[in-house]
Amino acid sequence: MKKRDIILIIRERLGIAELNGMQRAVIDCGEPNVMLHSPTGSGKTVAFASLMLLRIDPKPLTVAAVIVAPSRELASQIADVVRKIATGIKVVTLYGGHSAETERRQLSAGAQIIVATPGRLIDHVNRRNIDITTAQAVILDEYDKSLELGFHQEMKRIVALTRAARTMILTSATAIGQMPDFVGRRHFSVVDFSADNAEVERRIDVAEVESPVADKIDTAIDLLRSLDNGKVIIFVNHRESAERVFARLKKEKFPVGLYHGALDQPDREKALALFDNGTTPVLVATDLASRGLDIDSVAAVVHYHMPINEETWRHRNGRTARVDATGCVYVIRSENDNMPEFIRPSRQFYPSKPSAHPIAATVSTLYINAGRRDKISRGDVVGFLCQKGGLTAQEIGKITVADSHILVAVPAGKAAEVVALASPHRLKNHRVRLTILQP
Repeated sequence: MKKRDIILIIRERLGIAELNGMQRAVIDCGEPNVMLHSPTGSGKTVAFASLMLLRIDPKPLTVAAVIVAPSRELASQIADVVRKIATGIKVVTLYGGHSAETERRQLSAGAQIIVATPGRLIDHVNRRNIDITTAQAVILDEYDKSLELGFHQEMKRIVALTRAARTMILTSATAIGQMPDFVGRRHFSVVDFSADNAEVERRIDVAEVESPVADKIDTAIDLLRSLDNGKVIIFVNHRESAERVFARLKKEKFPVGLYHGALDQPDREKALALFDNGTTPVLVATDLASRGLDIDSVAAVVHYHMPINEETWRHRNGRTARVDATGCVYVIRSENDNMPEFIRPSRQFYPSKPSAHPIAATVSTLYINAGRRDKISRGDVVGFLCQKGGLTAQEIGKITVADSHILVAVPAGKAAEVVALASPHRLKNHRVRLTILQP
């Protein structure tokens, strides 16, 4: 693809009117191999995907590029961005918790760009479902996190299998001093925007919220009731704590979701989709949600438990104040907590009264039991709901298209009516079932 075409597609399909400095620096880099350091939320995916598309010449039924990500959620989100930019190029996503047989069938039909987690990619390689030796470009996104999770051997093998690739791109949120040993003798041009972490911190308002007792749940409830409507992530340090806080907030009638590593992958994907589209604007999560999630417009981050280190603090906070936005961070502290040195609140916050515009779910999510494998696009869904469901295009919110289902955000007050109107009709010649997805 040509640079001007890529920029035009980014503008039209991603709504990015102008690339930021980091993205321009990456796209204009003339060196074959690039090491990119840039903060969470700065638009790294658009940057490396654009450079990748400039460098590859896709052939039918042949892998032209491999993108490796440390988590299932990040792999899925990268693939979503790449599909929007890479017109006419087949993108296949591979990750654990996803049907391996469905992935095998997709691979057998031909894949030109692979987005995968390290373990699942190697599993398909071992089963001879895929040949990645033809890759012209290999991208290791958040490679430091993959190494931290114990994927060194898998990463080493992936790099060895793709050694013929003309381009290698490594990314991380912060500058890493030592180059991974598995990259061999490749020389990397370093694009370092890690200093922008300081700029991100300047856009974040950090407030300390005092809990009068060791159990912080009542203080968290008071805090949520005092906040204006918007998306909020509450970070806890343990799965059991996440379950407990979620259950209490649900009992208090908050529109809340739950996200941690012990949940099944479909439940994790559902939780993220409902949080992202506003059906459940409060999300209780472990640090699994602190990296690799691309959620727009998170108004606030709440540290229910103190982060275990400065890196965790930075990555949690990176969920808000993304790109050029501002954000609020609240640290709930009881007498049992020692405030780490790297946390420097700028003020005290006392949640004394409810907000005049409280957190509320203004949308519902429709579940449609058909998806990408049925050749249904977002445009098909919009046309269907406008023609058969009685909605306008402006009333339709975020649409998530998965392999076997579609999630659509619609006005909460109209969801039941849309289901009733649209259910008797076919969506692109498919008899589909529409239901309202319950949080």
